[in-house]
Amino acid sequence: MNGHRPRKRFGQNFLHDRGVIERILQAARPRPDDRFVEIGPGLGALTRPLLERVGRLDLVELDRDLVRHLRETLASDPRVTLHPADALAFDFAALAAPGQRLRIIGNLPYNISTPLIFHLLDQRHAIEDMLFMLQKEVVDRLAATPGGKTYGRLSVMVRAACRVEPLFRVPPGAFRPPPKVDSRIVRLVPFESPPFEVGDPTLFARLVAAAFAQRRKTLRNTLKGLADEADLAACGIPPTARAETLPPERYGALARRLSGKG
Repeated sequence: MNGHRPRKRFGQNFLHDRGVIERILQAARPRPDDRFVEIGPGLGALTRPLLERVGRLDLVELDRDLVRHLRETLASDPRVTLHPADALAFDFAALAAPGQRLRIIGNLPYNISTPLIFHLLDQRHAIEDMLFMLQKEVVDRLAATPGGKTYGRLSVMVRAACRVEPLFRVPPGAFRPPPKVDSRIVRLVPFESPPFEVGDPTLFARLVAAAFAQRRKTLRNTLKGLADEADLAACGIPPTARAETLPPERYGALARRLSGKG
């Protein structure tokens, strides 16, 4: 199975560097009683050493050839549960027993990393933390602060829900085939208590998406139909401000005001 040809449509780049794998495990600090879920285990490069440290492991893999390989090499292990499924539609929270929270880990396919993070944020009540290998550009966006080009919708939505901890860079040579970009490890830790309230979460998400839909326009224009100038003024937001200038908590304040108006 080492001859498996990575598929572009699945965004496959298989990690093989043992030094990087060990650093990931050191960052994860797995405990024997942890309930880990690995997204996209691929050929099992991270899976096998992780199994040496935990008592139970769930694997979510979409590629049918890789599912077959994992069944042949790992599924006989009673500690492993293999889920042949699309992670974008998978119910992760259903894996958590009452009172238990999941630890999510994975080398996420670059082509689905952002929507997958949003999918997981919706289930964060069942998640202790997430440790991901992502394209460096995505990690930069996750960790971005107001005012920069990388600060956007993803930055605001994640910072409202999680603590973001960028860790270490992973060079292209750590993968087969080598991607054309650098990667980085990041840890996302859902807040026990959110740093600010957002009112209606659906409205908050709509508001942030609308604000960043046309970055060059002022908020007075991008939020037309959602918020008027009086709403902006009540939250201390100049109508001529642009989306990338507002910190996440200011979006929360505006969302709370709009939720109250409903």
